Amino acid sequence: MGDGRGGGGGGNRPAWLQQYELVGKIGEGTYGLVFLARTSLRKGCIAIKKFKQSKEGDGVSPTAIREIMLLRETCHENVVKLVNVHINHADMSLYLAFDYAEHDLYEIIRHHREKLNHGINQYTVKSLLWQLLNGLNYLHSNWIIHRDLKPSNILVMGDGEEHGVVKIADFGLARIYQAPLKPLYENGVVVTIWYRAPELLLGAKHYTSAVDMWAVGCIFAELLTLKPLFQGVEVKGTSNPFQLDQLDKIFKVLGHPTPERWPTLVNLPHWQNDQQHIQGHKYENHGLHNFVSVPQKSPAFDLLSRMLEYDPRKRITAAQALEHEYFRMDPLPGRNALVPSQPGEKIVNYPARPVDTTADFEGTVAVQPSQPVSSGNAASGNVAGASVAPPRSMPRPMHVVGMQRMPNTGMPAFNVATQTGVGAPTSGNIPMQRGAAAQAHQQQLRRKDPGLGMQNPGYPQQKRRF
Repeated sequence: MGDGRGGGGGGNRPAWLQQYELVGKIGEGTYGLVFLARTSLRKGCIAIKKFKQSKEGDGVSPTAIREIMLLRETCHENVVKLVNVHINHADMSLYLAFDYAEHDLYEIIRHHREKLNHGINQYTVKSLLWQLLNGLNYLHSNWIIHRDLKPSNILVMGDGEEHGVVKIADFGLARIYQAPLKPLYENGVVVTIWYRAPELLLGAKHYTSAVDMWAVGCIFAELLTLKPLFQGVEVKGTSNPFQLDQLDKIFKVLGHPTPERWPTLVNLPHWQNDQQHIQGHKYENHGLHNFVSVPQKSPAFDLLSRMLEYDPRKRITAAQALEHEYFRMDPLPGRNALVPSQPGEKIVNYPARPVDTTADFEGTVAVQPSQPVSSGNAASGNVAGASVAPPRSMPRPMHVVGMQRMPNTGMPAFNVATQTGVGAPTSGNIPMQRGAAAQAHQQQLRRKDPGLGMQNPGYPQQKRRF
C-alpha cells in the first residue's frame, strides 16, 4: 500500500488487497469494520466494508450474503451500489467495496447542532427527505424493507458530479417481504431503538414497509429539530422487542394509543401482556407540534404526522409522501441537497466523516471485537459506512427505475458461489457481472400497487437544483 500501514509487508497480502492504499477506519459495528482506501483503478476513494467470519466459524456470514444479494439486484440513484466483492480464503472474511460518501445525516445534524448552532435550511431538509423517500419508494415497490433506517445509514455524496445526492446504505437487516406478505418476526429485533416503530416494540407478528416510514418520520423530525424525537433508554441483552422506556417516550409525544386510533392494537402481544405499564398508564396528549419547530397547520407538520401515525395501515407510504403538498411548495427539492437555498447564501462546508488513521487495514485473519456502542445512531448490528454509485459522465435524473421482481430463493447459509448470478470466487475476488435478468430490470416498469401508489415522475414540476 505504500504508506506502511496495515501491518506487514505487501507480499503477504492477497493480490486483490494490494490494489488498495489504506486511509483509515470510518465505521465499526457488530458484523465488522469499514475502511477508507484509495485505488488507482477507480476515480475517488473507496469504502471497504469487512465482514467478520460467521459466529458458527464455518464460513461467510449469512448477513453478508443477504446484503450482497440485495445490493446486486438494486439499481437506483438514491440506493448504494455495490462496486466489488472480495473474499479472503484464509479466514473466509468478506469485503464489500463501495464508492466513498463524505457525509451522512448524523454528521450533518451534529454539525448544525454543535458547531453552527442553527437549523438546517428548508431547501436542504426538503431535498434530503425527498431523495430518501425516492430511494425508499424504489425499495418498497420491489418488496424490500430496509429495517434499519437512521441518520448514520443515510449517506450524502460530497464533491463530484453526485454532490449532494442521498444514498440509502447498510442493508444488513434488509429483507424481501413479497406478496402475500411474508412473516418476518422470526428474524428477531430490528431497527435501532430510537427509530423503531410502535408495532415492533409491541411484538407484532407481521409487519410491513410501514416500519421504514416510521423511521423516516423520526429522521424528518431530527432534521427539523437537530435532536432525536424519541430518545428511549434501551434494555440491552434481550431478544424481546418490548422496550418500555422507548414506548414511554413515544406516548408522551403522541399521546396514548387507543383501539379507536389503532384497531389492531388489541392483538399485539405486549399490549395484551403488559397491562400494568402500558394500558394502566394514561398519557396526556401533549401534541407533536410542541416538540417540532414547524407550525401545526403547515404541510411539513401534516407530512410528519402522517409518517408517525400509530396504525401502520394508515401510515403514509413512500409513494404517497413523494406526492405530498410539502414537496410542491417553494423551495422545491433538488438533486443537490447541499447547495445554498437562496442566491448569495453562504455554502455550509460540512466536515467529512471521521477517519481513524491508526486502524490496521490488514486484519484479514483476525478482526478485533467491536466496541460497545450507544443506542442512538450507533450501529445496531450493522455498519454504515459506504456509499456508492460509480462516477458518470453526466448527472442522472432523479426518477424511479423499475426492477424485475426478485424470486423467493432460500439462500444457502454460507456458500457464496451457489448464489444466483454470483460466480465462484477466483483469486480471492468474487466477480460482479450482472446476468441478463439483472440488466433487463432497468427496462421493466414498476408494478402499480394500489397500496404503494404509482411510479413517481420525478421532482415536483420537474424543477431541479444542480
